[in-house]
Amino acid sequence: MVTPTSTVTLDMTGLSCPAPLLGAKKVIDDLQQGQVLQLISNCPGTSDDLFAWVKYTDNQIISTVRQGDGKTSYYVRKGKGAPHPRPNAVLDIRGVVCPGPIIEAKKLLDAMQPGEVLQLISNCPGAPADINAWVRTKALELAGMHESARGEYVFYLRRK
Repeated sequence: MVTPTSTVTLDMTGLSCPAPLLGAKKVIDDLQQGQVLQLISNCPGTSDDLFAWVKYTDNQIISTVRQGDGKTSYYVRKGKGAPHPRPNAVLDIRGVVCPGPIIEAKKLLDAMQPGEVLQLISNCPGAPADINAWVRTKALELAGMHESARGEYVFYLRRK
């Protein structure tokens, strides 16, 4: 998976909740639309706090990346970013491990017309890297992607 580029990094390692969330809010408030905060935390509650917070704000978690020593980097974009394309079909494949998401997505995409979009929802840990690699080798475009919940990704695949 490609690690997002951040505008600013906030390391809240060693601080317990709600400190990482409060620190993230303070930094995000000072960012411009579209800029990205990398929040580093080792508090086990940070993930739940952040995913709940973005549901009520104009912000989006682009990605979470586990680091060593129990730390996690959360990449938070100020603003929702560009709107995702409207899907022509939705494939919710949560609970299926790789390569299942790609195999099932391929079946649907093969039946779709050029320009049509498949929304693929997966919680397979390998899906982000697999899908990024797959679209580079096929007549597909990754028109959007975001992490909708901890470890759950939504991909927008456009057939070229």
